[in-house]
Amino acid sequence: MKVFCGRANPTTGSVEWLEEDEHYDYHQEIARSSYADMLHDKDRNIKYYQGIRAAVSRVKDRGQKALVLDIGTGTGLLSMMAVTAGADFCYAIEVFKPMADAAVKIVEKNGFSDKIKIINKHSTEVTMGPDGDMPCRANILITELFDTELIGEGALPSYEHAHRHLVQENCEAVPHRATVYAQLVESRRMWSWNKLFPIPVHTSCGEQVIVPHLELERCPGAPSVYDIQLNQVSSADFTVLSDVLPMFSVDFSKQVSSSAACHSRQFEPLASGRAQVVLSWWDIEMDPEGKIKCSMAPFWAHSDPEELQWRDHWMQCVYFLPQEEPVVQGSSIYLVAHHDDYCVWYSLQRTSPEKDRRVYPARPVCDCQAHLLWNRPRFGEINDQDRTDQYIQALRTVLKPDSVCLCVSDGSLLSLLAHHLGAEQVFTVESSAASHRLMKKIFKANHLEDKINIIEKRPELLTSADLEGKKISLLLGEPFFTTSLLPWHNLYFWYVRTAVDQHLGPGAVVMPQTASLHTVVVEFRDLWRIRSPCGDCEGFDVHIMDDMIKRALDFRESKEAEPHPLWEYPCRCLSEPQQILTFDFRQPVPPHLIHAEGSIELRRPGRSHGAVLWMEYHLTPDSTVSTGLLKSAEDKVVLCTGTVAGTPTASRQCISSPRRTPERRWAALRLSVTPWISTPTLETSPWISHSQTPWTMGSDPHLLRNKVA
Repeated sequence: MKVFCGRANPTTGSVEWLEEDEHYDYHQEIARSSYADMLHDKDRNIKYYQGIRAAVSRVKDRGQKALVLDIGTGTGLLSMMAVTAGADFCYAIEVFKPMADAAVKIVEKNGFSDKIKIINKHSTEVTMGPDGDMPCRANILITELFDTELIGEGALPSYEHAHRHLVQENCEAVPHRATVYAQLVESRRMWSWNKLFPIPVHTSCGEQVIVPHLELERCPGAPSVYDIQLNQVSSADFTVLSDVLPMFSVDFSKQVSSSAACHSRQFEPLASGRAQVVLSWWDIEMDPEGKIKCSMAPFWAHSDPEELQWRDHWMQCVYFLPQEEPVVQGSSIYLVAHHDDYCVWYSLQRTSPEKDRRVYPARPVCDCQAHLLWNRPRFGEINDQDRTDQYIQALRTVLKPDSVCLCVSDGSLLSLLAHHLGAEQVFTVESSAASHRLMKKIFKANHLEDKINIIEKRPELLTSADLEGKKISLLLGEPFFTTSLLPWHNLYFWYVRTAVDQHLGPGAVVMPQTASLHTVVVEFRDLWRIRSPCGDCEGFDVHIMDDMIKRALDFRESKEAEPHPLWEYPCRCLSEPQQILTFDFRQPVPPHLIHAEGSIELRRPGRSHGAVLWMEYHLTPDSTVSTGLLKSAEDKVVLCTGTVAGTPTASRQCISSPRRTPERRWAALRLSVTPWISTPTLETSPWISHSQTPWTMGSDPHLLRNKVA
């Protein structure tokens, strides 16, 4: 059965009604899952298999039947490992029905249906007894309930319930134990993802400084962890202030508590500095002796860096302290890890938390609005002085003493720059209540609350009265909108420019003047694993899982490009960067079809894993801000992330990936991108001898006319 779903289009700003399969949300969940990444994680698979064999052997050596409970079975892989290792029976719990159905088929295909029972329930709903889901308690508990933060997927409540109701006392558990580690660092780069720095602006009247408001400076920040590929952060971007500290451990073979707790570690700083950031990761020991260990440690803390396993389903954590604090080398201090049933956060204390009996800091929650409006990369983008200087230089070329400016971006500081650089009057449109409150506080902190007019309204609804009857001579945008995930979503600025055309005066200037969409075909070092079919995994046939993901990828939404911060995912370009399409913001959105065709020549042999797409904004004829490439090298792609050094700030590129195609030396690709409806696809043809890659782009004029109307 088909259903109609209303969705806001980030590019046009309009609501569209689309026909979807009734299970489209399931398909979306499957297509965007990390199942393939987990099944490709050989280190994880081998360690689990070793731990399961050892646990089954320990139970058998005691003369007992090995009865296994597998919570969150997924494909049923760990259950099949257990039966192969000699388990007498396995109860495999999977709450996600499409996955449970797939597990039933996978188990049957591998010949284990008589020894594995798939239970499609949440583990807390499983019943016990002769007529229940399980006739008796299990004596081996196998789980894979972990995320990058370890407990973010509800591992603690699930373990707590399982020990009370589903498994025997002091059961064997795989993994047996988890330990969370932390390292205190000073990092201006990472701190820039959490706080707004003062921004100097050189004007004809001297240097002005844009400062954050006091609430923002005091705010503890967003409550969620920032999970990243820490191995891709340059060691030059942080100063280590502590050794790696084991913060707390959880023994999964015993009763587990999900109650809030804190754990402190006293240490002497390795260097004096400003404590700002806690880097954190965990490892799991599969056996009681700790001989079988799977570690998430970054390369500098890994016991065997040569054997470092790439994985995207488990990464490393960046936590921001509520406030930066000075530390002195050799002067003892306490790092405190706090957690509730789902989250971890950190604080520094001068005395032992056990001794001073202070109220432990609550889970950080943003109360300044900025962390609700700007994500961590956006903070980094705003704090990038080189990027700000580009906008300042461009503004100097277009501003006049009598300029009346209208700024259209979410929570942008362009309006402050325009004022400081001499605009006669500045209006800024903030369509959300959160951005309106934030900007009002920033203007007040900079004594500009009476000099910049904030309009809390969608740009399309602007009236002449909102602009005090004045015509706009300079329309500004970064452009940045909080609803934008893919590069072309920020083309919403073009639709806004069209909607406010009646308010523009004769000869009005629009900045940026134009934008262009670019692409390059790449071979990823590791990222391809998240979409690559698994086939067999540790000797078990999981083709059914591959087929299910492939079917899910055939649905419209699943064919869209994926946004990724590509500084975290090294890749090598197989083609030269190519401009696909240009958008002229100086003119309204045209009512006719925008279309371009061409070909991409693959200049180097390799495996075409995907096409990277990004936007470049041409502020003036002499100034361009790129959200993609900084430069192209012969054997790699260097991605622009807001700084010349290529270190991460706000930019996200998107990837249009081949649909699970086999690797090959040369691939012929067909790239079709319709930015207005956000449905780029990348299709591969069978092996061919030439290296031309045709592509087409277009837009639906009916959508354009609908928006303009």
